[in-house]
Amino acid sequence: MKNLNFIFIVFVLILVLPVFSFGYHIDGHVGIVPDCDPAGTPEAQKLNNCDKWSNVLQLISNVISFILFKMVLPISAIMFAYAGWLMISAGGEAGQITQAKEIFGNIVLGLVIALAAWLIVKQILFILGYQGAWLGF
Repeated sequence: MKNLNFIFIVFVLILVLPVFSFGYHIDGHVGIVPDCDPAGTPEAQKLNNCDKWSNVLQLISNVISFILFKMVLPISAIMFAYAGWLMISAGGEAGQITQAKEIFGNIVLGLVIALAAWLIVKQILFILGYQGAWLGF
C-alpha cells in the first residue's frame, strides 16, 4: 500500500509541477508582474500603462488568475479523480466509501469558496477603479 501511495504522489507531482510554468504568460503579459517601460516621455509612459496604481491592480488580477485557473482547477480535478478511484476500488468497504464522499464534498466546498473569493476580489478591484480586462470578463 505504501508503494501505491508513493506512486500516486509522484504521479500527482508530475501532473501538477508543470502548472507553475504557466504563470509566465497570463493574459498576453510576459510574467505575472505587469511590465512597464519607465524610460521615455510621459506620453510614452501613458501609452505603456506605467501608472503604478493600475500596475498594482493588474498584479493582483494576475495572481488571482494564476491561482484560481492554473492551480485550483487542476488540483481539484486530480482530487476528484482520486476520490472516484477510492469509491470504485472500495469493494463495498463502508469506511472507504465514506472517505471518498467526504473528499467529494470537500472539493465542492473548496471550489465554492474559491469562486466566492474570486467574485469578492473582482468587486473590490472594480470599486478601487481597476478598468482593465479582468480574467477575460
